[in-house]
Amino acid sequence: MDSDNDRAILRARDFWGALVLMSLSLFFLWRTGDIPLFGGNRAGVRSADWYNSAAIVPLGIFSALLVLSTVMMTVAIRAGGAKTALTGLGIGWNRLEAIRFATLAMIMFFYIAGLVPRVDFILASGLLITALTFGYHGGYAARMILAAVAMALCGTYALAANLPQSEWGAWDDDSLTACVWTALTIWVGLNSRGDKVLRAVPIIAVVAPTMLVCAMAFGFRQNVPNRGGILFKQIEYHYYVTLKPVWGN
Repeated sequence: MDSDNDRAILRARDFWGALVLMSLSLFFLWRTGDIPLFGGNRAGVRSADWYNSAAIVPLGIFSALLVLSTVMMTVAIRAGGAKTALTGLGIGWNRLEAIRFATLAMIMFFYIAGLVPRVDFILASGLLITALTFGYHGGYAARMILAAVAMALCGTYALAANLPQSEWGAWDDDSLTACVWTALTIWVGLNSRGDKVLRAVPIIAVVAPTMLVCAMAFGFRQNVPNRGGILFKQIEYHYYVTLKPVWGN
């Protein structure tokens, strides 16, 4: 009975967590609507096509977050989480849940406000993927706090050193993020014994943002956040100087 009760409470908390994530993603999607997406004619000047719009990246990020939170909500509802939550069983607050919501809010804030506008997209997103997967896989409070501290350290420095916007060639925040990401990845590796999810984190954290930013820049030819980032600058250079002439021939 205790096991069933604990499972019901967990699903109810999943329901509330999904509700919070859905609210955040919808809010930021709404705010992203202020960025012009489709080409238009303003004061006689035609704006860029949709695939060059700065809105593409936040639309992709928060659309994915909305999809993930919807899936989480669906699973919680099917498992009876909504019913449990609405009857008050899952509303109970405890230290672990307080840590979960507080650290998740910190991670998303520093990623969106601090890292994305100023730090190389691959580094920022790789650190995010590593922090979220390691921090919340298994439900350990210490891991959540460590993940939030890593994001807060990089995000705070990026905001303090490069407010309001990072200058191209100023790679101090990129370097710090790379060091913190490397250290966190090593720590994940040390704690991934027998855990297939954690063992896959370093690969996913590198491949996913790299493929995404290359698809955005060279496939759809759209703006990339902080195009002068330490990694993307090298990728862009070798694409146009090394690879494209070969393909052109």
